[in-house]
Amino acid sequence: MSKEFKLKSSYKPAGDQPRAIESLIDSLLNQRNKYQTLLGVTGSGKTFTIANVLAKTQKPALVIAPNKTLAAQLYNEFKEFFPENSIEFFISYYDYYRPESYLPASDTFIEKTSKINQEIDLLRHSATKAIFEEKDVLVVASVSAIYGLGAPDSYFESAFELRSGLSIEREELIGQLLKIYFQRNDYELERGSFRVKGEALEISPTYQEETIRIEFWDDEIERIVLLDSITQQVLKDLKEIIIYPAKHYVANQSEIERTCQEIKAQLKEQVKKFREQNKNLEAERLWQRTSYDLEMLKEAGYCTGIENYSSILEQRAVGEPPATLVDYFNRKFKQNWVCIIDESHISVPQIGAMYKGDRSRKQTLVDFGFRLPCALDNRPLKIEEFWELSGEVVFVSATPGKFEREHSSRVVEQIIRPTGLIDPEIEIINTKNFLEDLLTKIRAQILKKERTLITTLTKKSAEQLSDYFQELSLKSCWLHSDLDAIDRVEILRDLRQGKYDILIGVNLLREGLDLPEVSLVVILDADKEGYLRSSSSLIQTIGRAARNSCGRVVLYADKITSAIQETLRVNKDYRARQKEFNQAHNITPQTIIKDTSKNILIESIRSNQAKKEREEEEKKVFQELERQELEVSELPKAIQKLKKEMKKAAGELDFEKAAELRDKILKLEEFLKKSKKI
Repeated sequence: MSKEFKLKSSYKPAGDQPRAIESLIDSLLNQRNKYQTLLGVTGSGKTFTIANVLAKTQKPALVIAPNKTLAAQLYNEFKEFFPENSIEFFISYYDYYRPESYLPASDTFIEKTSKINQEIDLLRHSATKAIFEEKDVLVVASVSAIYGLGAPDSYFESAFELRSGLSIEREELIGQLLKIYFQRNDYELERGSFRVKGEALEISPTYQEETIRIEFWDDEIERIVLLDSITQQVLKDLKEIIIYPAKHYVANQSEIERTCQEIKAQLKEQVKKFREQNKNLEAERLWQRTSYDLEMLKEAGYCTGIENYSSILEQRAVGEPPATLVDYFNRKFKQNWVCIIDESHISVPQIGAMYKGDRSRKQTLVDFGFRLPCALDNRPLKIEEFWELSGEVVFVSATPGKFEREHSSRVVEQIIRPTGLIDPEIEIINTKNFLEDLLTKIRAQILKKERTLITTLTKKSAEQLSDYFQELSLKSCWLHSDLDAIDRVEILRDLRQGKYDILIGVNLLREGLDLPEVSLVVILDADKEGYLRSSSSLIQTIGRAARNSCGRVVLYADKITSAIQETLRVNKDYRARQKEFNQAHNITPQTIIKDTSKNILIESIRSNQAKKEREEEEKKVFQELERQELEVSELPKAIQKLKKEMKKAAGELDFEKAAELRDKILKLEEFLKKSKKI
């Protein structure tokens, strides 16, 4: 693995990019400014500019995006720019999450319910591992980066190194694995578990797909190998390896004992307080819930919702912020790293809003005896805490907000695109008979094999409009926040590849989406005052048509609002500057062409899911062998027997049974083939 960022690209900086790169490098290396802004119009190659800056400054980076869709896109882009470096992905690992809460008005307690995406959890663990091991690390994250993650010191100090020739008893190693939350499972090796096989011990970490096999000779490690988790083929011999904890929240036994004592003391104090206020129900509820957690902590060293006791585990003072991904960067790089805030006009307010919403919900839980007061310190960072902890900050946006403009020592403009593309023309059309007019425009788009984006004000209207188009046999799809992160990315890929001609959404279609095949952007209800139709939102949405030389925008509106006026002013100014540059340099605008055939993140996750499906099939084969009490060596005879049964079934015209036997034979033959390779 390289220890320096090495940028790989067939492109050279062009347009406003060279000046922007030079200015940002000077700001980061020479001026050492805390805040700077890259004001770049859509399609001007802001990500390429940032990649060049990182390659020149060689600073580790945390890139924060306002949503999972943009985070996935940025991950793919940086992965392509830096194929030899540690580009990592860190977003919320929940496919579904409903936090623990209480509604006093209806006396309704809602238990925390969630579904963890194991593939994303793996990527999160891979990110923290890379921060510790590599210098050339770039982590693309959502605002999940400001939520508690467990103290980095405890996490890193709990990791231990194994090397060939090390004297250690197998039972001692098992004990070490159990202490860092690995589970023993000799039957099925899952992520975060280990198993004993003869003189070997196999470990399935949470941060990689490959299995680690430790082979012993007496009380000494004889060999360490990396195995394919499905085929069990040896991929690599290792001289040494570091084993990291299976969970980010780590505490040793002495800390657990101390923590339990402090929890008991806080419990006693809070129960007494409730009794004095004649809140006996709250006192009893708190006593029962907390006592159960204490028992789990004593027995297993872990309990559901352990993060609610993180301030005591980590010995933080009341009100002190929890450790987050930002602290992992500071633990390794001090503050000599760069924080890139993508689409900052959205991300900065989002970061600022997280604390207040979380605090309100937690305070209710504490007031009604569902949690101890220490749960209040299991929270996201306040925005001022985030700025204090972050390294040098680069805001990136086409429409920087008030905070960025007021605090940045430099606002670097990137208005001229390398492709010479000009901001799209804007057409304003009355809403009378808009649907008929819209259908005419869409059908013209389809004839040109170009895509259309439509933005609505609500999720329901997006779905209804998409359903209506589908009834007319138009290839349409909707996209909004109810879809999980991976499905969103796949829909965008399908749009680019032509599976859909029309994509309809609410606000997910505004910031950062890279869709050069889109030449028409339609904004419905453009004259409705509000956040989704502010000048910033309109400019961002219009930018989706700026990656195509035929790009144009239609606003359906009955009046010209102040937001539309400001949008038209900015559009006119940018178009004039872009045209002037093109004429002076004899540039002909060209549509951005990008490969639509692959998506690194999707391919990685889908590949892992396919592996799991194959693993499930092989497990069924094992179960079938055990049921029939067969050894692998007896498989050839069993296969021949099944083939005879298949032919007999076919001869008797029982084709359903013959097909079932054929599928079973194919699985057994594939399994036998793999068994011979191991």
